[in-house]
Order: sequence, then structure tokens, then C-alpha cells
Amino acid sequence: MPVGTNATVKTLGCEDLIQIESEIVLSNTYHLFIRPGMEVIKNAGGLHSFMSWDRPILTDSGGYQVFSLAKLRKIQDEGVQFQSHVDGLTHLFTPESVIAIEGILGSDIMMPLDECAPFPCERKDAEISLRRTTLWAHRAKDFFLEECSKKNLSPGGKRQLLFGIVQGATYEDLRGRSASQITEIGFDGYAIGGVSVGEPVSLMFETLEWVEPCLPKDHPRYFMGIGMPDQMVKAVGMGVDMFDLSSTVRRQFLEGLDGE
Repeated sequence: MPVGTNATVKTLGCEDLIQIESEIVLSNTYHLFIRPGMEVIKNAGGLHSFMSWDRPILTDSGGYQVFSLAKLRKIQDEGVQFQSHVDGLTHLFTPESVIAIEGILGSDIMMPLDECAPFPCERKDAEISLRRTTLWAHRAKDFFLEECSKKNLSPGGKRQLLFGIVQGATYEDLRGRSASQITEIGFDGYAIGGVSVGEPVSLMFETLEWVEPCLPKDHPRYFMGIGMPDQMVKAVGMGVDMFDLSSTVRRQFLEGLDGE
């Protein structure tokens, strides 16, 4: 999935994405909430109209961005209180409010609020992150179903889709526990989160080895935050369907050197 964090893929227009046969793009709830804000996007008719993009969109919850603010946020079971990196105003993201925001965005696939454990991570902190992620997943799913019922949509009807996210840091038993709890809740697809946060690539794929057997075979699997070509090929062979990566590749042309 090409990453259009702020409702645009840097350096590329929609016609470019269509030309390279992009089937879906990713945008970020946190950044869109901060700027341009929900009122602007709502008045535009939703994110598809705002972007002039008529193909599917997945919106990340923005949880990773909020947690990366470190000194500017406070995490509790209720949700995450944080200060905007733009104007310093204080906001609160809860599992319910994030789903409501993504409802306004009108994305095709919504990601729930989860707590992304850093690397390295002490086991006690990983357990707290896992417990909170499961708690928030229950609340997000309940709110999601309430919103569907208000719109007279059945869980299997034409509607936005909601994925669940597996956490557990670099602990095999915690990953298994998280996968069991998240799949028991039941989602339209499943994501492996808390990877590509500084751990060695070998450990990232070891985490995938732990989690993949625990996920339903008939649901999409999303390996969050990876997308280098060699990584994608390897992960596809291990049963992964979806990827995203935001990276900058610089090419420097050297003049005056033989063979360059």
C-alpha cells in the first residue's frame, strides 16, 4: 500500500498511482485529524472525495504516531491524551473516538487504536500493552457494531471493514496470547503490529513465524510497517497479504569518478 499519510502520496498524483496499478492507499488518522481536520474532510464528502481517489483506502488509527510523541502524551485504559505536534492543543483518542473519526473519513478499512510496544521492551510493559490492546479492541468492535446498527448495516453487509491488531512485543507466548484474544473477538482482517520498531529484521520475521499459524486462513493478513522488496517476497511466502512502508530513497550521482 503506497503511504499517503496526509491524504497524498508524496511526489505522486492519483493518476501516477493508477498508472502503476495501485489498488489501495494508506492514510493516517492522527495526521488528518490534526490537519486539515475532520470538518474540512467531512465538508469535502469524505476522504475519497478529498483525495480525488475512487479506489480503496486503509486508515491507520494514528496510535503509532501518538505513542511516538513520548513526552507529549499520557496513556491510560480510557485512551491516549496527547498534545498536537502542530499547535500544542490537547486531545484525547479513545477506541470509540478513533472509530468515529475513521467513520467520517469513510475509509474502506479501519484500524483500531492499539498500544504499540517499543523495542526493546521489558516483559511487564509488553503485558500491559497486550492487555490494553485487547481491551481497546473489544471497545472498538462494540462501537463499530453500534454504528453499523444505526445505519441499518449487517456485519456482513456493504460497510467499512475493521481489522484487529496483534501485539506482544518480542515474546512468543505473549504474541500467541494476543493472537488468540484478537481472533476470538472477530475482525474482518488481522494485522501484526509492533514490528519494524527498531528490532533486527531476523527477529521481525521470527515474530511473524509465531503469529501466522494463529491467524485465520480465510482472512487478510497485514504485516504493518514493512515493505522492502526482499521483505515482501519473504513474507508473502509466509502467508502475508498486505504491507505498507514509508521510506525515502536517495540517489546521489557522483561526477568525476571513473565508473560512476
